[in-house]
Amino acid sequence: MIARFGLAAIFVGAGIEGEAVAVTGGILAQNGLLPVWGVILAAATGACLADQLWFWLSRHYEQARWIKRVEGRPAFKRALRVLEHHLILFTFGFRFVYGMRTVAPMAISASHIRSRTFVLLNAASASVWGVVMVWAGYLFGQAINPWLHTLKSATVVVIGVGAAVGIALLTPSLLRRWRRRQLR
Repeated sequence: MIARFGLAAIFVGAGIEGEAVAVTGGILAQNGLLPVWGVILAAATGACLADQLWFWLSRHYEQARWIKRVEGRPAFKRALRVLEHHLILFTFGFRFVYGMRTVAPMAISASHIRSRTFVLLNAASASVWGVVMVWAGYLFGQAINPWLHTLKSATVVVIGVGAAVGIALLTPSLLRRWRRRQLR
């Protein structure tokens, strides 16, 4: 989808999934399929707008049932604890902490931070995040590119990227299950 729809797919995907899309965009940029600065801009803007939307929705619909459900999650409660002591640092850095992408803007909206301040910190953070993630993908693509050129089948590449994304998505869940078993 990213190769077919280009920067628009990066924009939407970064808002929904984030890291995997930004890194994949970096790999595509390294291979000359997309412009690197366009990928960075699309990823940063998509992530920023998605987080801005979560912030706005939770601030304006704080009594909604779906907001209350999220507030009951352990990740939301952890975010609130950190927010109490490090509001600005947390607001800038939440997107770099796995599992906080959705709940953090919602928790921040429950704090005393002004909307204008959140917009500025969110934009700055998304910009840094976009550069870091896309360049990570770019450098990863550069490192594996010689190996990929020896492969003749694009299917192998798609399976490899799919497996890497699958592992990245499943790892947190598997770690949580392992920790629960260790605590029993």
